[in-house]
Parts: sequence; structure tokens; C-alpha cells
Amino acid sequence: MRIKGDQLEQHLRKELHPVYVIGGEDPLLVGEAADAVRAKARALGYSSHEVLEGGKGFDWSSLQQAADSLSLFAEQRILELRLPEPKPGTTGAKVLEAYAQQPAPDTLLILITGRLDKSALNSKWLKALDRTGVVVTLWPISPQQLPGWIARRMRSRRLDVEQEAINQLADRVEGNLLAASQEIERLRLLHGTGRIDTQTVIDSVADSARFDVFKLADAALAGDAVRCSRVLGGLRSEGVEPVLVLWSLAREVRALASMAYDVDQGRSPDSVMSAHRVWESRKRLVGRALQRAATNHWRTLLKQCAHTDRVIKGMAAGAAWEELLTLVLAMAGARSAATPGLVSRAL
Repeated sequence: MRIKGDQLEQHLRKELHPVYVIGGEDPLLVGEAADAVRAKARALGYSSHEVLEGGKGFDWSSLQQAADSLSLFAEQRILELRLPEPKPGTTGAKVLEAYAQQPAPDTLLILITGRLDKSALNSKWLKALDRTGVVVTLWPISPQQLPGWIARRMRSRRLDVEQEAINQLADRVEGNLLAASQEIERLRLLHGTGRIDTQTVIDSVADSARFDVFKLADAALAGDAVRCSRVLGGLRSEGVEPVLVLWSLAREVRALASMAYDVDQGRSPDSVMSAHRVWESRKRLVGRALQRAATNHWRTLLKQCAHTDRVIKGMAAGAAWEELLTLVLAMAGARSAATPGLVSRAL
């Protein structure tokens, strides 16, 4: 059985299966889903809990041994396996398939892993566990979905807030769900339940947004010029060195120039991205960038990267942060937006 994260609570009210696979990128969503399954199990009498860390070099026989070992007191138990990525390898896949065919008695297996991409969802081992238990897929909360997520979470904590307060909080946490959750709990502890206005949120909530060079590159690939300006301004205010920002952007531009050339030669974008080892989670972003501009555009941006590098090193006239803004906006497809007015407003 496959369900989405928002269906898990309703599912657990009805039943508990012998196997749960919980996959997702966000640690808060994954952690809370696992907590919900554990809480249901404990309510049904599962009293012991064993955790196996299935990282690199994991001995898969230890899972089989744990499954085969019976408690002296015949108690129900939770067996938790944590895999950083849904890639158990050949040996691990065989062990999981075998377990799915014959689950250990009085045992709840919870497999916690990363994002379940198409390859993982189509694998034999996952399909086997799917037939025996439940696969819970947890997709990231997009910036557009974040205000709604915050509103639902606040209602669950009996907080009545204005929409503008929700928007303020969403803007401050910059997609960090853990930070959003912590700030909501902090508001509840400081001000109690009930009505909370926008000014209270502004006064009480710390700015939990954390900007990094990888977020900047992703915003550029997504074509989000406004977010590019915001993240770049955040990097500057946090004291990040311009050379580090340029390194991140130039790396993306070089890769896109090479991939765009391959696409121009008649190869499909999917095959090109696979050949360049683009992560599955970033293929949509890279694909959008390849659709937005051709080879000549990315080659021009390579020259712009070189010029920006000279400005940063003091070998050419100009302001480093203004050059970086011009570059990142061009990457996002907003060439005409890189005006002095926008530079001064953003930075």
C-alpha cells in the first residue's frame, strides 16, 4: 500500500501493518511520520525498540539476525532500519525481499530512508515491502505550499493567526520546516493559545532563514529572479565571500554549457542529464534551465563568470556583488532585470 504523508494519520487510526517504509528529504516530515508509527505501535503493546544504522558497509546479515532473534519475554517489538538513501545494493535488496515474504512475528519493521525517486519506487525490494506493508512518500513542501503548511500546524496548536502573520513567518524561515515548527512552538509557549497578530509574530520570531550558495544556484536554475535577489542579499549579509558564490554559479554554468551543447547535437535532455550524473532530485531544475536557454547563452555566461572573477580579484573595474547579481539574474533568464536600480534595492 502506498500513501502520502498527509494520509498517514488517518491510516493509523484504522490499522497497523507489519512493515512501514518512510521516505523523504525533509528531516522534520520524516521524523514526525516515524514518530506517528512508533506511537501507534506502543499504544498496541510494542514495548521494545531496536535501531540499525544501514549506512556504508552495513552488514545486512545483522537485519536478518535481529529479525530471527526472539525476545525471552515474547514481547512485541519495533525493529527500525535507517538507510541514508533508498539504495540497499544487491545484498540488501535480497534481504529486504526475503523479509517481505516472511516478516518476523510480533515485529514491526520501520525502514526510514531518503527521497523515494522513480527508480526506488520501481525496485523489486520496495514493491515486495509495498505488498506486505505501507510505503509512505513525503514530498518537500514548496515555497508556495509553505504558508498553508504553517497555517495547518498553527491550527493544530490552537493558534489563531492572521494571514499576514503566516506570510511573515514563511518569509523568515525560508523553507526550513524545522525552524518553522520551532518558532510556532515558541510562539505558543510565549503567548499561549488563541489569537496572535502580525506584529507579535514580527516581534517574537527570530529570522531563521539560512542562505547558502546551493540555494542560490537552485533559484537561478528555477528561473526565480526575485528569490535569486533575496538569497544573494542574504549571502552578502551573512559575510559569505564573493569568490565562494562565484564558484557555485560558475560550476552550474559550465555544466549547463556542456549539456546544452549535447542537446543541440540531438540527444535527449534526459540522456544528457544522466550522462552528466545530474542527481534525480535536480533533474527538473536543470531541465528547465536547458529549455530556457541554448548553448550560446551559457557560453556567454561563462565569459561573464570570467569577468566577475577578475572584478572579485581586483583585476577589473566593478563591484563584486553587483556583478554577481547581474550573473545570477542572467542565469535565471531575467537579463533585462540586472539594472542599477534593482542592484541597489536587492543589495
